[in-house]
Amino acid sequence: MKKILIIEDDKALNNGIVMALKREELSFRQCFQFSDLTKEDYDADLIILDVNLPDGNGFEFLKNLRQTSQIPVILLTANDLETDEVMGLELGADDYVTKPFSLMVLRARIDKILKKSSAARANAYSEGKFFFDFDAMEFRVNGENVELSKTEQKLLKLLIQNKEKTLTRDFLVDRIWTDGAEYVDENALSVTVARLRKKLDATDQIQTVYGIGYAWRTKA
Repeated sequence: MKKILIIEDDKALNNGIVMALKREELSFRQCFQFSDLTKEDYDADLIILDVNLPDGNGFEFLKNLRQTSQIPVILLTANDLETDEVMGLELGADDYVTKPFSLMVLRARIDKILKKSSAARANAYSEGKFFFDFDAMEFRVNGENVELSKTEQKLLKLLIQNKEKTLTRDFLVDRIWTDGAEYVDENALSVTVARLRKKLDATDQIQTVYGIGYAWRTKA
């Protein structure tokens, strides 16, 4: 079920978008309608956002949203100035649609963005305070960006891809240090694990299985 937020104060247009999205029995979409920015939780698969709203500016909202979230956003506006379109895209909009527009065209653009987003999320991980996007190399804890070295990224990806499974030290060393080095100090893995735990505040998640290796546990 795809969750779509429609933030548009023109009631007729808001309802029209919902009708367009629900045509052809597209029951996998769940639409939530709003006429302003008073909603506090913007967790969704896609946001359709009017630039000019009674209680705020869509550009400013998008700028703030991008500090903590990469939810796809389509901007709607009656202003066809090229500078505004460039601004919207630079602030992180996934698309920019000028009114009036065809609802069928909007629906096609939504389909394209949702498919692209689904593909991107296949290589991303979200759990509690953690968000890891391995393609974009973005790692956040409680919304704050964390810088990870290439080695730490490799370790984290292996742990996440095999969460709840114990990975042996030999397995991890063979797949992290793949630059052809004949010898890797036996403490290198321990040091990398310790640094990753500290950076992510993930002592409960990155667990040591003594005598074997390490595992990412979703529950302590």
